Amino acid sequence: MEKVETADAAATFYDIPNPLEKDTIFIDIIDHPSYYGALMEFTDDDVILLGPQVRTVAPWPVSYTGWHPDVGKDNPIHIKVQIYVNDVPKGGGEFGFVPGSHLHGSGPYKRPLLQESMPGHKSFPGKAGTAIMFNSCGWHTSMDNSSDTPRKSIILIYEKRTPGRIAPTQFASIAEHCNTPERRKIFSLDA
Repeated sequence: MEKVETADAAATFYDIPNPLEKDTIFIDIIDHPSYYGALMEFTDDDVILLGPQVRTVAPWPVSYTGWHPDVGKDNPIHIKVQIYVNDVPKGGGEFGFVPGSHLHGSGPYKRPLLQESMPGHKSFPGKAGTAIMFNSCGWHTSMDNSSDTPRKSIILIYEKRTPGRIAPTQFASIAEHCNTPERRKIFSLDA
């Protein structure tokens, strides 16, 4: 709240700091079987975790972010999995994506004034537990949350392993919970 008061942070969303250190449930969802196989396939069996975001988006008539890609198309494959913690109806800050915008040769794209004005976009409302996987070099956003319920989600950020991208010390605080070779690899704990 101090950062919001000093205008160093927006009041329209909140991330829990260091979620992996707060509860092992956040560690256990990193390699959940419902999407881990797809992550491995997309990254040629060489996926690493860049980090998690445990995010609450407040009801607000304008989204906290506009349409954007997270990385350029020349970046190694960069995948996010967004998991809804609560039911997210249409108009409740659901995830939006422009299909095909991750492909080379697509675009250019311009940020429209209104989220719903983005040509060709699709929005993804869903029940609690819905997991949405997407290539984050594609254009995406959080749609406006005109409901009276905060949207709560967990956003997991992965990438095809790139040498030197993650230092073994980044996730050292949770190393005791990473007791399989696969889990140690995804958290970049073994060089």
